[in-house]
Amino acid sequence: MLIAATLSVYVARVFMLAVTGMLGALTGLIGLFDFIELLRRSATKPDATFAVVCQIGALRLPWIGMQILPFAVLLGGILAFWRLTRSSELVVARAAGVSAWQFLAAPLLCAVAIGGFATAVVSPVSAVMRARAEVMDNNYLRTGGGPAALNGGQLWLRQADAGLTPQGVAILHGHTVRLRDGQLTAQEVSIFRLDAEDHLLERVEARQARLGDGAWQLDEARTILPGHLPSPPRPLTLATNMTVARVQESFAPPDTLSFWALPGFIALLEHSGFSSIRHRLQFQTLLALPLLAGTMALLAAGFSMRSSRRGGVAKMIGSGVTAGFALFLVSKVAEEFGQSGALPAVLAAWAPAASGLMLSVALLLHLEDG
Repeated sequence: MLIAATLSVYVARVFMLAVTGMLGALTGLIGLFDFIELLRRSATKPDATFAVVCQIGALRLPWIGMQILPFAVLLGGILAFWRLTRSSELVVARAAGVSAWQFLAAPLLCAVAIGGFATAVVSPVSAVMRARAEVMDNNYLRTGGGPAALNGGQLWLRQADAGLTPQGVAILHGHTVRLRDGQLTAQEVSIFRLDAEDHLLERVEARQARLGDGAWQLDEARTILPGHLPSPPRPLTLATNMTVARVQESFAPPDTLSFWALPGFIALLEHSGFSSIRHRLQFQTLLALPLLAGTMALLAAGFSMRSSRRGGVAKMIGSGVTAGFALFLVSKVAEEFGQSGALPAVLAAWAPAASGLMLSVALLLHLEDG
């Protein structure tokens, strides 16, 4: 038992060193290509200096590391187990009666711990840095109007309407949405006020709306009641629980939000009428990351522990890399189905990792128990 524990610690140490090295190498390589792309985009932007491009590239590195973490575990695990097999250390251990499940327990726990650490600690840091990089990218490298421009410059918003008794909802639609100096404005705004049973009570048409502290300030607003003529234009105030930051975040990529902030923000999006599919999928994907990392570790072991004397090692390792990329392709297809709403977010995020886990366990059972 002591021999198995000592061997497990040794294998885990080799595994961790290989995965860490592979993660650093892949992050640096992809970060270099990303930096070259940023330099290309900045060639026609006078304000985008070399220092600004370097800062944007550095801020994106943690996000890049999060994206390639499963591949780093797979390739690092293949490298570690192949070296241990080539030196006959694992062969001797298995000949001595130590089961592969015993010395793989520690590397598996390490992979799951890496995934959990990435989700709980690295993901919030990555989100903050990615959000800062997106702001700098919008300011220096893009010609569009920022995140709101991704929605065609329009805004649809559903919020609680405290002015109605019992409390109802207000649906706001605005055109030509702009964000300048921290102030959100919209032109040609229509507001539909509904009661608790979604019956239309009144409609408000305004030339312009500005989002202030806890309220929308409406200019030249006309109130239209069913069966009545529109009222004369006048300034109007509509209470709201939305802020400029929350509206801006609703258009931003989900990976610019911290893992810990996602549940509350998802509830806020659903309450305000925004689609939360992307954010729910991002949250479930981060939750499934430890399982995916453990799956990659077992997959690496299954494809790289074959004895070199039996031949076909290169083919086995190549098959392991191919299986990893196939799993990545399946996860991306599932993600597309999840974003379209064809699959539930839970299924789209967890199904690829669960299927990969079953494949790797079946492979190890065949390798270990014949």
